[in-house]
Amino acid sequence: MSEVAKYISKKGEFVRKDSVFRNWVTADGSSGFLAEAGRYHLYVSLACPWAHRTLIMRRLKGLDDVISVNIVDWHMTRPKGWAFSPEKAGCTPDTVNGCQALSEIYKMANPDYEGAWTVPVLWDIQRRTIVNNESSEIIRMLNSEFNAFCRTSEQRQFDFYPEELIGEIEQLNTWIYPNINNGVYRSGFAQSQAAYDEAVMALFDNLDKAESILAGSRFLAGPKMTEADIRLFPTLVRFDWVYHGHFKCNKKMLKEYPNLWAYTRDIYQTPGVADTVNKEHIRRHYHESHPSINQFAITSIGPDLDFMEPHQRETFGVLNEYRAKHL
Repeated sequence: MSEVAKYISKKGEFVRKDSVFRNWVTADGSSGFLAEAGRYHLYVSLACPWAHRTLIMRRLKGLDDVISVNIVDWHMTRPKGWAFSPEKAGCTPDTVNGCQALSEIYKMANPDYEGAWTVPVLWDIQRRTIVNNESSEIIRMLNSEFNAFCRTSEQRQFDFYPEELIGEIEQLNTWIYPNINNGVYRSGFAQSQAAYDEAVMALFDNLDKAESILAGSRFLAGPKMTEADIRLFPTLVRFDWVYHGHFKCNKKMLKEYPNLWAYTRDIYQTPGVADTVNKEHIRRHYHESHPSINQFAITSIGPDLDFMEPHQRETFGVLNEYRAKHL
């Protein structure tokens, strides 16, 4: 059985399983995992959008020297799964545990573990165990629990999950995650026409919804970037490179959405974010790791995208306020 087949329902739908390791690091240590510099380690793939969230948050909060990182091979083989191939560009060895594959790290944390070997993984070097492998929870820990260790006072003040916007952010997450973040996978891995049709139509209905929101706001929840944007961006930056063709999400390309395309460039050009995007890892992972979709593992050539093209959204809120008053 292939890794993807484990997630397919009787109706041919792709159903993602919940993460298993769900402990928290806290600033005061009340959870049993105290936030400390040098104690925690991230295992990630540069290809994976879920892992990408954690790299963006780590960079924006100035935690590069606080939480170390190892990067797995872009090519996820069966049955080995994610492996360490330091001889490949952009990949690293496991510098913490000396493992050859991510599966070994899961077995170190729980010898009886039988679930999926997913990234990201937040590892406790001191206790030699996995703290958490749920990206949405890891980014919240990085946002708030390590503030004492941020590189600059400005980064310490950044709050991507502010109390006054929690309700709005959570509401955004309720439709962005199932229909866009996971919607591309539900489309690409569908094994029946009905499952594909349902997933792909929901995907584009909700891309249209995001496009409409961004017609009146620089970011999803207002003038400042929040967690909701950090969760959406990794899907958008991969869309035209892989999801449009490889996952048959080809009703429209992202660059055909004026607001979404400019918004994606806006986030990409935020200092530090571009460094977390690796085009080759993204393109080669999807095309080489899914033989049920791409039998000969041929990586497509395009499209060419200029993420550094001016987006002109810096004064978006100011311009909209002017229009409301004077036009």
